Amino acid sequence: MVTSLVVRDRNHSDLPGCVDLLAVVHGTDGYPLNWPADPYRWLCPPELRHAWVAEADGAGLVGHLAVHRTPPTDGGGPDHAEVARLFVAPAFRRRRVGTALLGQARRWAVDCQVDLTLEVVDQRRSPAVALYERDGWRHTATVAAGWTAPDGRPVALRRYVLSHGTQVPDGIDPQ
Repeated sequence: MVTSLVVRDRNHSDLPGCVDLLAVVHGTDGYPLNWPADPYRWLCPPELRHAWVAEADGAGLVGHLAVHRTPPTDGGGPDHAEVARLFVAPAFRRRRVGTALLGQARRWAVDCQVDLTLEVVDQRRSPAVALYERDGWRHTATVAAGWTAPDGRPVALRRYVLSHGTQVPDGIDPQ
C-alpha cells in the first residue's frame, strides 16, 4: 500500500502529466491497446463526467481514472456511468492505487445514485480483471468490441457492473 497517496479531482493542468504517464503504461503493457491519435482528446472525450488522479509524494501522478456518460437505460432502470481510462504507473502497481481510484469512483457513484459499468479486454488472468473481481464488480457478459487490435484481429471485451449500493471494501480510503 502507498501511505502517501492522494486521490483528487483531475484538473486541466494535470493533462500533460497524464499523457506522459499513459505513454509509459502503453509502452509497458499496451494499454490502451491502440494508441490514440490525440491522447489529450482521448482523456477528455465529450462523454466525460468526472476524472481523478492519484499522486504519491515524490513521484507526482501515479494513476488516473475517468467516468463517462452512458446512454440512458430504457424501462426506467438505474442511471449508469462507465469507468474508463484507468491506468497506474508500473512502479506503483500492487500498491492499491487502482483500488483507491475505484473507491473514489464508487463514492462518486453513491453520491450521484448511478450504477457503474466498465469494459476490459478479455484476458481472464490479467491484473485488471483480478482487480475488478476482487473489488466486487460483477461480470455480466463478454462481447465483441466495435474496434480491432493493432494487427486487425477482433477484440473481446468483458463487461462488468457495480451497483451504487455496493459499499467500498473495508480499509479502502484514498484520502
